[in-house]
Amino acid sequence: MLTARTKKLTLGAASLALVASMILTGCAAASEGAATETTAATTTSTAASTATSTYSSDSADATTTSATISDVSAAAAAFLATLSDEQRDAVLYAYDDETKTTSWSNFPVTFVERAGLNLNDLTDEQRAAAMAVLEALLSDEAYETVAGIIGGDEYLLENSSSTETSLGQYYIAFFGDPTNDDAFEVQFGGHHLGINATLQVTDNAITFAPTHLGVQPAVYTDAEGNEVQPFDGIYTDAFAFFDSLSAEQQATLTSGDVSMCAPGDTCDFSAGDGLTGADLTDEQRELLLGLIANWAGMADEETTADALAEIEATLDDTVIAWSGETEYDTSTGDGISFSISGPNVYIAFQAQQGSAGADVDGVSTSGWGHVHTIYRDPSNDYAGSVSQQAASGMSGGPGGSSEGGFPGEEFPDGAAPGGGEMPPSGAPTNEGTTTTDDTTTEDNTTAE
Repeated sequence: MLTARTKKLTLGAASLALVASMILTGCAAASEGAATETTAATTTSTAASTATSTYSSDSADATTTSATISDVSAAAAAFLATLSDEQRDAVLYAYDDETKTTSWSNFPVTFVERAGLNLNDLTDEQRAAAMAVLEALLSDEAYETVAGIIGGDEYLLENSSSTETSLGQYYIAFFGDPTNDDAFEVQFGGHHLGINATLQVTDNAITFAPTHLGVQPAVYTDAEGNEVQPFDGIYTDAFAFFDSLSAEQQATLTSGDVSMCAPGDTCDFSAGDGLTGADLTDEQRELLLGLIANWAGMADEETTADALAEIEATLDDTVIAWSGETEYDTSTGDGISFSISGPNVYIAFQAQQGSAGADVDGVSTSGWGHVHTIYRDPSNDYAGSVSQQAASGMSGGPGGSSEGGFPGEEFPDGAAPGGGEMPPSGAPTNEGTTTTDDTTTEDNTTAE
């Protein structure tokens, strides 16, 4: 069975330093001109060195659930030790605090307030220690994806037409005490990232449901001149599955109903029509599980195997639907959307048909190059500790926008991305999103 560690990568402390520097550079570029940028360059270098020395490479070698939990707990303790009492109070929440369901989103942090501490408000030492928690939690492959997502923010901040000030802002919060409690959650994210990892010490289990991974742009060049394509692995796995299907299976797959159960939605997870796991050969089932592992298998080998075993047990009742392109060629068409909906897994992958004002000449920032994805577990979101609360972390913008990205300009109070007015606090809006064939309709949940 495929796992998240099938492709062993040489990231380690170097990637940690890279992400720390990207966050710092983003903060500097969003602020005050050339003099600030010079100062920021020095600060970035310091953060990179601190990150490298703070992180223990042993964490990257964890292959069991218990080892990952131990590593994350130790990294969290080291991070908490760097904080003031006030900062500790801000980053720690009760395990069953329902804030965990309303404080992550695929909207920018200027529209949906995140829980915990903004990494841009931390010292170099504190920021490096915070990133060490993420490094201890994630597999090398998952960490590379996250680093690519964060780097995309940095690229857009420096090169696009967007004036969104939240680019490069990422938050960390703990629900439960990671040093003492029987269960705790690590929440980490910003605009195109919302990781909710629940670690159950007593039950020796980890779940990432629910989590949001997004990307914009599809491909970019980083400060060192390297080409970065954060979702290449996901696209490769998706088309490996698609290409394994017969013409008849593909016809069934593409005639189905692609859905979106976004952050803030209290979904019923209706599967709709499409291809089912029962329709697949053993090889095709393995390819599908390999695709699912990009979300369900973000930690160590044992955790990934356990998650995929639960999903595989009900795979016959899992429905897969697809719309959009049928070849992996980002130079043509508008990208793909698909959903995987079953008793133990829900994944939505949707191309956003708009750049949200983050245009860069010659770079794809729409369709292939602007994707929002959601991973949820209908049977075990947040490890069953809370129920999803309706919030403003919806896929489409309030006021009827079909674009879930950040706005291309600063909006006045009450204005919504894509036009229209933000509903008053607590006002109900439409709920749920459905895409059938190549037509996407994005609706909203309750706004804060």
